[in-house]
Amino acid sequence: MVSAIWKDATIATSDETVVVDGNHYFPPKDVDHSRLERSEQTSVCPVKGSAHYFHIRVGGERNLNAAWTYPDPTASAEAIRGYFAFWKGVDVA
Repeated sequence: MVSAIWKDATIATSDETVVVDGNHYFPPKDVDHSRLERSEQTSVCPVKGSAHYFHIRVGGERNLNAAWTYPDPTASAEAIRGYFAFWKGVDVA
């Protein structure tokens, strides 16, 4: 079981993560979407496609652009379509 935790709050937990480039990608069903706020931030990876970012909110604090997903990945990254990954101080273990 892998969890993503920030500020003692569990953002995601799953035994079905997919590891790509050293990051655990969590299925959307295993993510607490109530803690995510859509960001305007995007980026492009030539291998995975366009990433869309989310802020994480716990209590009154926000971790800006600390989660991302590939809603429409390239064919080679299809396994992580819609899955979420975390960084910026989010403990994934």
